[in-house]
Amino acid sequence: MTRIESAKSGEITEEVRRCAELEGVSPEILSRDIAEGVTVILRNNIHQIEPVAVGKGLKTKINANIGTSKDRISFEEEMEKLDTLVRYGADAVMDLSTGGPIKDMRSLMLRKSPVPIGTVPIYEAIVRAVEVYGSMAKMTVEDLFNVIEDHGKEGVDFITVHSGLTLDTVKHLRNEGRILDVVSRGGAFLVEWMIYNKRENPLYEYYDRLLDIAKKYDMTLSLGDGMRPGCIADATDRAQVQELIILGELHQRAQVAGVQSMIEGPGHVPLNQVELNIRMEKELCNGAPFYVLGPLVTDIAMGYDHITAAIGGAIAASAGADFLCYVTPAEHIRLPSIDDVREGVIASKIAAHAADIAKGIPGAIERNREMARRRKALDWNGQIELSLDPEKVRRYRSEVPPSETEVCSMCGEFCAIRTVEKALKRK
Repeated sequence: MTRIESAKSGEITEEVRRCAELEGVSPEILSRDIAEGVTVILRNNIHQIEPVAVGKGLKTKINANIGTSKDRISFEEEMEKLDTLVRYGADAVMDLSTGGPIKDMRSLMLRKSPVPIGTVPIYEAIVRAVEVYGSMAKMTVEDLFNVIEDHGKEGVDFITVHSGLTLDTVKHLRNEGRILDVVSRGGAFLVEWMIYNKRENPLYEYYDRLLDIAKKYDMTLSLGDGMRPGCIADATDRAQVQELIILGELHQRAQVAGVQSMIEGPGHVPLNQVELNIRMEKELCNGAPFYVLGPLVTDIAMGYDHITAAIGGAIAASAGADFLCYVTPAEHIRLPSIDDVREGVIASKIAAHAADIAKGIPGAIERNREMARRRKALDWNGQIELSLDPEKVRRYRSEVPPSETEVCSMCGEFCAIRTVEKALKRK
C-alpha cells in the first residue's frame, strides 16, 4: 500500500511515527493529514534516506537546486554544493541538470544525498530528444514516460511535472498580454512541443499513466506551475490562475488514486499579492502542500535575489506555504557557485524560521529564547552554536580586538547589556 492508502486504512506506519517525532506532532494527526492530502512524506519506497514530511502544521521546509548545464559540467563541484546545502540545513535537493551525463549525475546524487531528491524528468527527455532527433519538439510521448519511469525506479523521491499546462492554458497565455510569457523551463519545453505537434500536453492527457508510475514507487508528484509569473507585472493573471485551477483538480485525482502530490507556485509576486496567492492555492487545491519559488517581491535586485526571495518566502510561509525553494544571489545571472548555494540556503532558512515563529510551530520560538539568554550572559560560544551560520559568526568574532572579547566591538565598554546588569545590581 502507498502512504495515502495506509493512512486511509487507519494504519500508522513506523515512517509516520518517525516523521511525527521529528516534527513534534501527533502521529495520529500526521497520518490523518496524509490521508487527506494536506501533508506528504518525501521518500521513494526504494530510497534509503530519512523521510521528510511537508505540509499542514509542520516546520517549513526548504529545497535547494543544483545540477550541471551544457556550459558547466563538474560532478565534483556539484557534490561539494550538495555537501554545503546539507550542512547548512536544506531539507531536500533538486537535480536540475541539463548538460553532460545527466543519468550519472542523478545516480551519484542518489548515492550521496542524505536528504530527499527531486528531479524534472522533462529536462532529460528534451536533452535526449535534441541528441536523437535534433529537435525538442520531436520528443515522443514514450520518450517522456520512459524517463519518468527511470527516475522512479532509480529512487527519485519527488518529480516536478507540469501537468496543468494545457492547450487551453496556452490560449489564455496568447490572450493575456504578458511581458514575460513563460519563464518555467519545463513549461517552455511543453509549450514548444504542444504548438509544434498540435497536441495536448502528454502529462495532462496521460495523467493516469503518470499516476500509475508514481504509485509504484510512492513517488510524490510536484505539480509544476509552467505559467508562473516571471516578473511582478505578470503576477496573479488569468493564465496563472487557470493553471492553478487545473492543478487543484489533478491533486484531487492523485489523492483518489493513492498518490501523494503537492502544488508548485510562483515565482515573482509583489509584496501585497503574496498572501493572496497562498490563500488562493489552499482554497482551490483543497489545502494541498504548497511549494513556492521565493516568491521574489521585486525584479530589480539582481545579485541579491536571495534577499528578495527570503522576504517573499517569509510572508508566503507565514500565510501557509509549506515548502520554499531557495533562490541564490546568482539567480537570473549564472549557475550558482558553492558560496551562492550557502547564501541561498541560509536566506531561505531565515525565511522559513521566521514564518515558523509566526505560525507557532513547536520549538521555533524556543531557540530564540535560548539565544536571548546566551546573549545576556555574553556567552559568545553559545551564540555561535545557535546561529544559522556559525562559521561566519566565528570569523567575525575572530576580528574583535582582544580588549573587547567579552562584548561586541560596536558597543565596547558601553555595552547596554553589561551596563544595565550592573545598574540593576545596585541597591
